[in-house]
Amino acid sequence: MNTSTLIEALLFSRAEPWTVSELEKALSLNSEEVLQALSELESALSNRGICLLRVENTVSLGTHPDAHAVLEKLYKEELSKGLSKASIETLSIVMYGEQITRGKIDYIRGVNSGFILRSLLVRGLIERMPYPGDRKRFMYQPTIALLATLGATKVSELPDYERIHAELKKAAYGAELAETSDGENKEI
Repeated sequence: MNTSTLIEALLFSRAEPWTVSELEKALSLNSEEVLQALSELESALSNRGICLLRVENTVSLGTHPDAHAVLEKLYKEELSKGLSKASIETLSIVMYGEQITRGKIDYIRGVNSGFILRSLLVRGLIERMPYPGDRKRFMYQPTIALLATLGATKVSELPDYERIHAELKKAAYGAELAETSDGENKEI
C-alpha cells in the first residue's frame, strides 16, 4: 500500500481533520513526503465523489463540491424528519453525559457516532466545545435551546438525572482507561 493510500485510510478512519505533523508522526515520514502523498491523493480523488479538503496545515476527506446541490436537498429532507433511534440514543448520552467526548459516546454506543453528532449539531440540539488542554478534541453538550424546549434550565433538571448520569459515567469508564492508558489524553 502506498503512502497516499495509507493517508486516505487514516483520514477516513478518524472522520475528522488531521494536521500534516500528525500524519508525519503516524507514518514516520518527513513533511515533504507527506505533502507529496497528499498531492497524489488529491489527484487520485479529483474525479470521485469525495475530495481532499485542505485548510492551512490541516487535511480531511469531504464530499466533492459538485455534489453540493444533491446533498443539500437530502440534508434538508433529513432535517425535516423526526430523529432516528440512534439519534435519540446519542442525544440522550450527550444530555446525561455532561460534556462528553466523541470517544466516550462511541465507546458507550459501540459504533461510530460521527454522522449522528454532525446531524445533531446541524439541528442545533447539541454544541461542540474545545476539550481543555487538547485543541484536537471536543466535548459535546446540549444547547440551551434544547434545554428550554424540554422545560429545563440545566441538565441536572432532566428526569432521573443523577441515576442515568452515574450509569453513563460507569459505562464510559473503559473509554477513560483507553484515553489515558499510554499516558496521553487522546480521542479514541
